Amino acid sequence: MNRLEGKRTLITGGTSGIGLETARQFIAEGARVAVTGTNPKTLEEAHAVLGDAALILRVDAADVDAQAGLARTVGEAFGGLDAVFINAGVADLRPLEAWDPAGFDRSLGINLRGPFFLIQALLPWLADPSSIVLNTSINAHIGMPTSSVYAATKAGLLSLARTLSGELIGRGIRVNAVSPGPVSTPLYGKLGMSAADLDKTAQAILAQVPAGRFGQASEIAKAVVFLASDESPFAVGSELIIDGGMGL
Repeated sequence: MNRLEGKRTLITGGTSGIGLETARQFIAEGARVAVTGTNPKTLEEAHAVLGDAALILRVDAADVDAQAGLARTVGEAFGGLDAVFINAGVADLRPLEAWDPAGFDRSLGINLRGPFFLIQALLPWLADPSSIVLNTSINAHIGMPTSSVYAATKAGLLSLARTLSGELIGRGIRVNAVSPGPVSTPLYGKLGMSAADLDKTAQAILAQVPAGRFGQASEIAKAVVFLASDESPFAVGSELIIDGGMGL
């Protein structure tokens, strides 16, 4: 239980779901952890779960100017960073005709634009060697109805895992991705649906998963621990698909 011993780490969107579970596992593996979130309730809950072992920061993942401040705050607090998990994201699912520019820009800002400029801002603080893990989605590979904008942002993030790997590997920075399928997290509860519609959506998604169940946050977190650790030095620009077979 010391695969991340002494590593200085940052997890965006680390106050609930996959991010919070990953932070818990990082700490259990010996890492120093900073997490970000925006919801005061989940920020408090994260402190209750992680305690003083984590630096908990309120940062909007879509605010480009805030990313430079986040990088500086964490970099100065830890003296640098060895691993970053870009996890903050939003799943806004709508049919094509329901989209408007504001909604499009919100998804793009949280899922792709903000993460891109956070990575840029973190460059002076990233150690050699270090690891960046991007949380993408199986939706980047499949044609799921109503997921057009969400899938596009995740496909863009997945592309960054490859292009930034080619650009940054000379500096000792590895960039890889995890692509989860449907996971039991609060994300689905944020879609603004009624309980009946949410259940209908869940059943429709489950029908596409050969494993017959939703994944667990802990299953994704274990993959992130592997990619953040020294166990994966030859993983560069790779993608771990963890989807219960949904993409088959």
